[in-house]
Amino acid sequence: MKTVIAQNKQELGREAARAGAQLIRNCISARNQANIIIATGASQFEVLGALVREPQVPWDKVTAFHLDEYVGMPFTHPASFRKYLWERFHRLLPLPLRHFHYIDGEADPQRECARVGNAIRELGIDVAFVGIGENGHLAFNDPPADFDTEEPYLVVDLDEACRRQQLGEGWFAALADVPGRAISMSCRQIMKSAHIICSVPDKRKARAVRDTLEGPVTPQVPASILQQHAHATIYLDSDSASSLRR
Repeated sequence: MKTVIAQNKQELGREAARAGAQLIRNCISARNQANIIIATGASQFEVLGALVREPQVPWDKVTAFHLDEYVGMPFTHPASFRKYLWERFHRLLPLPLRHFHYIDGEADPQRECARVGNAIRELGIDVAFVGIGENGHLAFNDPPADFDTEEPYLVVDLDEACRRQQLGEGWFAALADVPGRAISMSCRQIMKSAHIICSVPDKRKARAVRDTLEGPVTPQVPASILQQHAHATIYLDSDSASSLRR
């Protein structure tokens, strides 16, 4: 695992996007296709804003998956991750994607896990763009996370810290409005990605960053599993890196 500390979140976004785009280009040069995971949330604003502007990326040879979606969430809701990805990534690309495997939050959750899980098993992932939650979650795998399952997608219960983060980021008007369940990519499935680009700006993530990078690998800090990935790079800004001891 490698750590890159940028001066601010804008620089963080540019650096993470540049590195991820080059990995995508390399995959396409090698075998004429690439498969990626795209994350959502406030931590990804600058990354996606820079990624869609990266030059000479053959997006029409790219298949994309996303990490998670709230159970029962319609596409039209402001907090829908499908809506987020369409507005901030998919529709802004200069070329249409080969395919985007959206998670349908309104479908039967277990059947939807099986559907997207089968698709990702067939393809594998070259580059995963992810983030870390205030409680150390990876995707919507809140502590204590399941580090053992090989299932690509799970139905998970969201803890209060996670739900309060969604409220604090402005996606919902009240805590009671934040769904209690989601479909999430599993930790093991994320770890199967050939390369991981993890972007974590902001002071409010500083403790989670410290626990992820400098603490033990434990389900109580789900993102700590990234320590075990040989090709994971964590992109921080000066705020999110402020609690690191070394």
